[in-house]
Amino acid sequence: MRILVIQNYQDTGLGQVGRALTEVGASIDLRQAYLGEAFPADASGHDALVVLGGDQNALADDTHPYLPALARLAKDFGDTGKAVLGICLGSQLVARGYGADNILGCTPEFGWHEVARTDAGDTDPVLSSVSERFPIFHWHSDTFTLPEGAVRLASSDVTANQAFRIGRAIYGIQFHFEADTTLVEEWRHAFHDQIASNYPEWLDNYDAYVARDGEVADAAGLALARAWVALI
Repeated sequence: MRILVIQNYQDTGLGQVGRALTEVGASIDLRQAYLGEAFPADASGHDALVVLGGDQNALADDTHPYLPALARLAKDFGDTGKAVLGICLGSQLVARGYGADNILGCTPEFGWHEVARTDAGDTDPVLSSVSERFPIFHWHSDTFTLPEGAVRLASSDVTANQAFRIGRAIYGIQFHFEADTTLVEEWRHAFHDQIASNYPEWLDNYDAYVARDGEVADAAGLALARAWVALI
């Protein structure tokens, strides 16, 4: 099993998704597109695609000119019946690839916050692996309209489109379920100045937030990761 992973920003690892892929012996082909590394034009050489998050928005073609090709690649994987997973920015690019509108500069969500499944999520092979409501990590201020034919799987109080599925195994997930407490701790240090500028209260209360939500969020994230990997 050979998985193409597109990294769009520094220090944005696979986290729980990487753990789930390792458990099944998958081979990971990581391309750091934000550093200029080339990636394939089609899905022929891989069994699935993962598109990770990033600080840029999904329409930042001027500064990241590879984004249109990446959106097209997500659609090519999906159209050939292969599993696709877009996380945060990745979900926005999957939505773009399938003709949805990217909506920039919305109300931000940051930190651990609750997500709720929709009725469709109750029977979805990935979202049904977790509780009806669960805390999970967020870091975004952009969103998207649902692509034509997509099924909304989860929402939050701030963002209606937290997760969607197209077809059998094309998933766009806005929240950072890959980010367990270990990865969030790495982000707390790697992006300290950015967080301190925008969310100082979160840093001040970090230990309390981890104690409140970390264990449950970690379990939910790993369940979601394993459920998606099972669809490959």
